[in-house]
Amino acid sequence: MVESKHKWKAWLYLAPAIALLLVFTVWPIFNTLRMAFWEDYSIMKDLGGRLDFKFGIKNFVKVINYQGFKDCLVNTLLLTVLTVPISTLLALLIAVCLNAIKPLQRLLQTIFFLPYVTNSIAIGMVFEAMFNIVGYKTPEESIGIINTVLGVFGVDPINWINAGSSYWANIAVLVIYIVWNALPFKILILLGGLQSINKQYYDAAKIDSTPRVRVFTKITVPLLSPMLAYVVITGFIGGFKEYSSIVGIFGDDMQAVGGESLNTMVGYIYDALGNQEGRASAAALILFAIIFVVTMINLYVSKKKTHY
Repeated sequence: MVESKHKWKAWLYLAPAIALLLVFTVWPIFNTLRMAFWEDYSIMKDLGGRLDFKFGIKNFVKVINYQGFKDCLVNTLLLTVLTVPISTLLALLIAVCLNAIKPLQRLLQTIFFLPYVTNSIAIGMVFEAMFNIVGYKTPEESIGIINTVLGVFGVDPINWINAGSSYWANIAVLVIYIVWNALPFKILILLGGLQSINKQYYDAAKIDSTPRVRVFTKITVPLLSPMLAYVVITGFIGGFKEYSSIVGIFGDDMQAVGGESLNTMVGYIYDALGNQEGRASAAALILFAIIFVVTMINLYVSKKKTHY
């Protein structure tokens, strides 16, 4: 313990971090609450010193009743529900395979981890080129690699993301991208958990000639349950905050030309920040409430299914 006469030194060392937290975390949270509950809030009036805003829930009512926000909520929920289970299952299978492969294991880990350290907008632009279909009927222009591969199997080019493409084709591209982008972090966590499992469990199962499927379901999965719970919870949190992947593929409009909007809740908040700060703050609090409820549900379920 720090002696009382030296406590001021501890506070002195912590002062820069505390100051940064107050400026960039505490104040933004307080300011968001303030703007969300002030009706007809205007940042220009606020900067001018006017504090005659009415206190109420008008901003929340407007956000909830706005059809655009409902569409953003549906898109966010759909992407989250589709990507989290798929990415978690794939990450688990890949982590188990990597753990079993001793040669080149570190090289393969590095390859799988590369998307995590690559700019998401840049990756989105690469995916846009991969799923492109523009000019596939003209000899001098080529289609994206995905449709080229499909053509090898006799499948006609699919309009994934260009003008006239369907909503579900757009969603399919986003799901593939988000799952691919989410795999590195989950693989890293699950692989670390696998390498920490006591080998005696597997040795005992080997002596009993236990089938590999049973070893996986009765030993690997239960002992990995704390890590699985963690990646599922963080996956849901990340899914509800999805934004950059859509911008990377579809641009600022967040939709194919002439198609349905693929905007998410975070995108709605960014769009409203320009002239509707009150609604943006209300939407941010609604998003926080949804993430909080989903996280609490996940924690409750994980307590019953997790083995420590």
